[in-house]
Amino acid sequence: MPVYRSERLFQFLNALFFVVVGFLMLAPMLHVLAVSLSSTEFVDAGQVYLWPKGLTFFIYEHIFGQKTLWRALGVSVYITVLGTLIYLAFTSTLAYALSRPYMPKRALIMKGIVITFIFSVPLIPHFLIVHYLGMTNTLWALMIPGAIGAFGVILMKTFFQGISSEIFDAGYIDGCSEFGIFLRIAAPLSLPSFATMGLFHAVGQWNAYFGALIFIRSKELFPIQIVLRGMIVNENSPDFKLLTDMHITPETLKSGIVIFATLPIIIVYPFLQKYFVKGAQLGSLKE
Repeated sequence: MPVYRSERLFQFLNALFFVVVGFLMLAPMLHVLAVSLSSTEFVDAGQVYLWPKGLTFFIYEHIFGQKTLWRALGVSVYITVLGTLIYLAFTSTLAYALSRPYMPKRALIMKGIVITFIFSVPLIPHFLIVHYLGMTNTLWALMIPGAIGAFGVILMKTFFQGISSEIFDAGYIDGCSEFGIFLRIAAPLSLPSFATMGLFHAVGQWNAYFGALIFIRSKELFPIQIVLRGMIVNENSPDFKLLTDMHITPETLKSGIVIFATLPIIIVYPFLQKYFVKGAQLGSLKE
């Protein structure tokens, strides 16, 4: 079929629009990166925009030498990896059970899950539950309360229901138990949904700081976002003063810390992008 001029114009404008939107979304990160790699005199003069001037890695040499940041980074990696695994284990098993037509009361359970979209748990009851379970000032308080997500249950349930029932019947004939069916058939065929929900939860777990602010008291258990917030908001913190005493401007220091805290989760995304795109297309029309 011939491509009409109006259609080519639309495709060009559509591509141009998304290029502009992509640039606008990427520009703040490029600016922060440029500031962190620029010499202090150019930063103080306000001459740094999207490209570093007076390229230097001085700020990163000192940031990488801060034990507080490395310990907080290790805590964030721990709660992100383990918390995501716990989330996927609990959410996927519940979603699989709800996807089976012979599960009793599954409609009632689904209504209860949907209600959580409308009514969230208030802060005080949430805190009391975590406290009475003995998880206060432990990393479990940052992982267990979010072990099941309503959105994840609904998405993964839909994915499981899209798998042909004949495959499950073949598994039953071969003598697989219900858990064996889930582990050997349903889960491998649903990797896109696992990757999608795992990435969503991992990013949320990495960026979350309110839970740690409420439940964590020991500085040794602070995740990177709490330390980052403390160093950026509170310029009187010992860690901030230690670096500013080395003639590092606050803007350069803050930019370097932001890149330090953001880079790990950015590195993970390309490895899950293929599965993430498949999972994001869930519910689209298929031929």
